[in-house]
Amino acid sequence: MRAKLMSADEAAALIRHGDNVGMSGFTGAGYPKAVPAALARHIERRNAEQPGSFRIGVWTGASTAPELDGALAQVGGIELRLPYQSDPTCRQRINAGDMDYIDIHLSHVAQFVWFGFLGRLNVAVVEVAGILDDGRLVPTSSVGNNKTWLEQADRVILEVNHWHPTALEGMHDIYYGTARPPQRQPIPLTQPGERIGEPYLRVDPAKVVAVVETHASDRVTPFAPPDAVSQRIAEHIIDFLGHEVRRGRLPKDLLPLQSGVGNTANAVMAGLNNGPYENLTAYTEVLQDGMLAMLKSGKMTSASATALSLSPEGIRDFMDNLDFYRERIVLRPQEISNHPEIIRRLGLIAMNGMIEADIYGNVNSTHLMGTRIMNGIGGSGDFARNAYLSIFMTGSVAKGGSISCIVPMVSHVDHTEHDVQIIVTEQGLADLRGLAPRERARLVIERCAHPDYRDALNDYLSRAESLGRSGRAGLHTPHLLDEALSWHARFEQQGDMRVAQDR
Repeated sequence: MRAKLMSADEAAALIRHGDNVGMSGFTGAGYPKAVPAALARHIERRNAEQPGSFRIGVWTGASTAPELDGALAQVGGIELRLPYQSDPTCRQRINAGDMDYIDIHLSHVAQFVWFGFLGRLNVAVVEVAGILDDGRLVPTSSVGNNKTWLEQADRVILEVNHWHPTALEGMHDIYYGTARPPQRQPIPLTQPGERIGEPYLRVDPAKVVAVVETHASDRVTPFAPPDAVSQRIAEHIIDFLGHEVRRGRLPKDLLPLQSGVGNTANAVMAGLNNGPYENLTAYTEVLQDGMLAMLKSGKMTSASATALSLSPEGIRDFMDNLDFYRERIVLRPQEISNHPEIIRRLGLIAMNGMIEADIYGNVNSTHLMGTRIMNGIGGSGDFARNAYLSIFMTGSVAKGGSISCIVPMVSHVDHTEHDVQIIVTEQGLADLRGLAPRERARLVIERCAHPDYRDALNDYLSRAESLGRSGRAGLHTPHLLDEALSWHARFEQQGDMRVAQDR
């Protein structure tokens, strides 16, 4: 492939208006750095001459970084984005109607592409750590959908990023045994640290049209120290896990852990690292600083993920101790890290964040006021529906206390009450297993709602039940529909007024 070496600008010129482009990258790790920036410059010139004349579809593993999502969105170059994003410029354009966005369960993306549900994948732009003599590719700090992009794309552009150390070789487990129905076979993975594939990505050399060399770091974001709210949520979860062990519903070394991204997730890991549990494992999609600390302390023996999401301190520790971590971390394609079959088999303890939950246990993790997208559902749905324990967590209030995160009815449903077992805020933990809807409602209000909002929520539930007893509505899941919907607008208005007063 040495004959295909070229500049990022030359490689970007090979991408055409209307192409669907599969980009590597997952949560700020392993995304191409040079080609997207060059492509953004190219699009800006084209669109300056003729507005809207150059737009592409951008498919990734999950979120990426400002150099990719932000740069392309800034110049109006993205027609369609999937399956997950977290970039402010993307978010603004999506909510303004200037960019289409398809929010997809992350385990679905690869198979949707295999099945042809999303149309043709014209180009793959994939970052790798190296190219072996026989053409095999050494993956970087994320795998995501790269296997699928390399297989399905008509043309492939490789970014060989020398910032990634060659010692990454051997950390990955790329499984090539998946097939389309009706030829599918069980995935033979029974332990989080087990390896069932090979450490390299494959590509047909004839499809490679460009190789670009780079030396640029991943997006590494500092984590704030856990605040009082995160610490209280973590304490509630750790107390609950201890209760489950004592009741015999969890083994003494727990079950494999899955944790979403953020300070609360790291606070939970810090609590477990200081707790009584040994020989812990993780089967998750993103590995953060908290799990590195657990691996280093010996509390955790192995961790499986599809990407790293580390702070500057975390990435330095990872690089300095790469030989140690390579023996304990497995990075897989997200079609495997998020696969429902494996999640169910391993019996995960899934812990994910949310924007709001309603009193019956429905969860909104993606939208504000039901219409404005924040980021996306990511992998939370893959894990929540199939986990042994499905936990959702958030602070009880937002906007400085102006808005309750426990509401009568969520403004958008990502996770139905059927997939939500445990809700946690800093106020407490509500175990909803085995409870009918009205029992759930009382427990959620009592345990999770902020004291400032409990009376209003109890009043809502009481009046909804009265309406049901009158025969004008049902009593199974009683609601005052007009009031449930106006709750969001009322409290958002109060929040805006309080913010204005604070200013």
